[in-house]
Amino acid sequence: MLNESLKYVSPEDYLRLEAQSPARHEYIAGGIFAMTGASLRHNVIAGNLFASLRAHLKPTPCRVFIEGVKLHVARDNAYYYPDVIVSCDPRLQSLSAEDGIVDQPVVLIEVLSASTAGIDRREKFMAYGKVAGLREYVLIEQDAPRVEVLRRAGEVGWERIVLDRADTLELASIEFRLPVAEIYEGAGI
Repeated sequence: MLNESLKYVSPEDYLRLEAQSPARHEYIAGGIFAMTGASLRHNVIAGNLFASLRAHLKPTPCRVFIEGVKLHVARDNAYYYPDVIVSCDPRLQSLSAEDGIVDQPVVLIEVLSASTAGIDRREKFMAYGKVAGLREYVLIEQDAPRVEVLRRAGEVGWERIVLDRADTLELASIEFRLPVAEIYEGAGI
């Protein structure tokens, strides 16, 4: 939540403060917002996706990142922490200990909770949509086997695909397929 007593914080100050903070915060146009902790179910779902994507992408130039990696949306002067990020940016082939920001994702995945679903569906979708290279934005329900894929269709449109447990998640941008049931494996759903 934004601390109303703070004035505008520069992106440089945010990054410096965030590097020293034990808690994570997102940054939007000078405001800093504390993030809530994730449930174990949330973590299992994100972990299942990460593991499957990592195995699939291993022989490709693409990389997958989970949780603590920031996404920079330059057009909004913002930094977010998506649950899973896939990027094929060649700059990410060699990493240093200080690297922690991605700015050219092809796929972004958010695991929805009751407290974050509205923000993930509205504000983050609007911001993420401004990232030119983003091809697919995936919303995973945490408490029911339901997956929503928003796939870029042309310059300004998005195709919406809703999946349930019997379906297969397909990420066309990276030629990835995973049964929805496997996303929820071990999550108690």
